[in-house]
Amino acid sequence: MSTDGGIPVQRPLAATLLTAATLCLAACSPTPAKDTAGPTVPTGVTAASGSARTVHVMWSAATDDRAVTAYEVYQQGRKVKELPAATLMTDIVNLAPATPYTFTVRARDAAGNRSPHSAAVRATTLAATTQDRTPPTAPASLRATPDGGRAATLTWAPARDDTKVTAYDVYQADSRIHTVSGTATTARVTGLRPGTVYTFTVRARDAAENSSPDSNPADLTTARAPGAPANTAPTDLKATVTQDGITLTWNPPKTGAVVKEHQLYLDEKFATTIVWGAEPPLGRATYTFTVPDAPGTRYSVKLRARLPDGTWGDFSAQRTVVVI
Repeated sequence: MSTDGGIPVQRPLAATLLTAATLCLAACSPTPAKDTAGPTVPTGVTAASGSARTVHVMWSAATDDRAVTAYEVYQQGRKVKELPAATLMTDIVNLAPATPYTFTVRARDAAGNRSPHSAAVRATTLAATTQDRTPPTAPASLRATPDGGRAATLTWAPARDDTKVTAYDVYQADSRIHTVSGTATTARVTGLRPGTVYTFTVRARDAAENSSPDSNPADLTTARAPGAPANTAPTDLKATVTQDGITLTWNPPKTGAVVKEHQLYLDEKFATTIVWGAEPPLGRATYTFTVPDAPGTRYSVKLRARLPDGTWGDFSAQRTVVVI
């Protein structure tokens, strides 16, 4: 009970209890626990010199009770790179030739907590060479073998160079994802998704940073997760470039019905929908198109088909073409 000008005023009990509960909720709610735990130490750190002025540093992902948000790379104890959490490798550039360097990596979370430094790794840049403008030959006979649903092993025949092959760079979807030494002819790629089509190529590199042409593309489809639907990607995509344009040929996915439409993507962006004016081909499909860009322009090309239920299926393997 309260008073209003000396006259007692009776408040409803429910209103009084609600006010008390609101005050308690505001005053008694627990304060979110402060994040004071740092991420784990990055492991598997490696450093390899591919030229007289660069070192390639790689590592395995760290973990955190919430989330790793960044990695910091240190050279001789001084931070030289900061990278997003999805990036697990980087090139350290503008180094001195024939010089040893030491690198460590730290993980960081959103609260600014840092892991301890990783184990230190050493790499010595290559000796400077005379002017070298001749790139290595392309690696040959690239093969990709799936290793379950999340990894793959690549093998290839070595490239040749007038001086020496110092590194091999592995590309997926025309983006470099891995680097191994110039004496290696195999690489293991991790972090893949189950039931997904991937296309890999490899380039050789020499001490003067000349890169070879791409190897042959190697396609693979990782193992599906248990119970997942079958892959619906077009298969055996081939791309031929002529003065008249780019011609694609492929096998539409087997869906139990005729595939009437495909979507064409260039450089990961939707370009056009391919619809046949007459009956769609029952076997291998062909499509030719032109691009306005200058000779030497690179494109990545891939397709996906419209399924009988109206949804778009999985993407095909990717092909890289160069306009002539």
